[in-house]
Amino acid sequence: MIRVMFVCHGNICRSPIAEFVMKKLASAAGYSNDFYITSSATSTEELGNPVYPPARSELAKHGIGCTGKTAVQLKKSDYDKYDYFIGMDTANIRNMNRIFGSDKEGKIYKLLTFAGRSDDVSDPWYSRDFGTAYADIEEGCKGLLKQLMEQL
Repeated sequence: MIRVMFVCHGNICRSPIAEFVMKKLASAAGYSNDFYITSSATSTEELGNPVYPPARSELAKHGIGCTGKTAVQLKKSDYDKYDYFIGMDTANIRNMNRIFGSDKEGKIYKLLTFAGRSDDVSDPWYSRDFGTAYADIEEGCKGLLKQLMEQL
């Protein structure tokens, strides 16, 4: 089983969108039993809070639910439990490296690199553009799934 942790700042917008998009894509491809997919935050600001309502609404537009998901924080001990840590932006990558102390096994990636892009998934908390964030996340998740399926 391949274990994937999506990471953003607060774990209420981008990383839970990625978590549930990836779960849907893996299931549709017949690989839901081959992956363990979850998400977390690098900050403590939103811990325990549910997915932000506009993010929930964007997922619902695509037939995806996220009931029960609440924000949790990434921990140093997570490094040994997961195969991939997928950040949404450069700040997430920096903060993951700070939390883990290093990335000695090369497990940290920025999501859009799987779409052949070097840019960040913009934070819809600030931009209010949940549609663009969803499209970018879906594109990155499709590229990630393709790469992961080649490992199976």
